[in-house]
Amino acid sequence: MLAVFAAILVKISSAQGGASPSGQSSDIFTPAHSTVSESIREFLGLRTKPVQPIAYTHKVHLGNGMQCTDCHVGVDQGPDARIPSVNFCMTCHQVIATDKPEIRKLAAYRARGEDIPWERVYGFEPSAHVKFNHAPHIRAGVDCSACHGDMRQQTVAERKVDHTMGFCTNCHRQKNISVDCVTCHY
Repeated sequence: MLAVFAAILVKISSAQGGASPSGQSSDIFTPAHSTVSESIREFLGLRTKPVQPIAYTHKVHLGNGMQCTDCHVGVDQGPDARIPSVNFCMTCHQVIATDKPEIRKLAAYRARGEDIPWERVYGFEPSAHVKFNHAPHIRAGVDCSACHGDMRQQTVAERKVDHTMGFCTNCHRQKNISVDCVTCHY
């Protein structure tokens, strides 16, 4: 089935003047993806599992009474759930658990003047043309776990909820929020 789908995409692309052998797209056809396999992966919702540089454990931090907004500052004020910097983490970890291997990795990043190269776990593909804003969801009382799963049960963050359009529109309908296309898409 995948082979048939890929063959169709290749035929469409070449019939419409798709990418040249040099990888440059033509003026006639500009696909949203640079390769057919990239297109197929997005269509099927296949994502690689992020490999984090430090085994940050949400379970321990949230279990000790911290809240999501303690580290993901600004999430209630704007679109992004910012990922904390190494300096932010070291505010506590200059004195807490300094002998742990993962905290030593954290301290090494800081000593080198590097930020931690975290990989985002959630996000929309650019071709979805979605403009998601965390702030109105937080202000409306939507719990982080509704979209991210119960982080108190996770060590390293994993994608536990598939953010399909159906998932989002179902929630909007349940809460009597607009499902007009321009609410989320641009």
